[in-house]
Parts: sequence; C-alpha cells; structure tokens
Amino acid sequence: MSSVAETGGSSTWGPVQWIGAVLAWVWVGVPFAYGLYELVLKIPALFG
Repeated sequence: MSSVAETGGSSTWGPVQWIGAVLAWVWVGVPFAYGLYELVLKIPALFG
C-alpha cells in the first residue's frame, strides 16, 4: 500500500518536497556535468 492511500492525502508536492528534489538533482547533476566536461576536454588527447 502506498502512503498516500493510507493517509488519504493528496498526491501534490509541497514546497519542502520540491526543494529536496531540486537539491537532489543539483547534488547529482553538478558532479556529472563537471565529469562530462573533463571527459570532453580529454578526447583530443586520444587522437593527438
């Protein structure tokens, strides 16, 4: 059973859930973007 069905609450997110989701995406996205950037910088060395 889901917690929404048990509590009878709505399925919409409140501000706390949105802030948590944004922070989670930033926590994962920023290091991923930096790693991808560093990888792209190293590609020319493979062919040079």
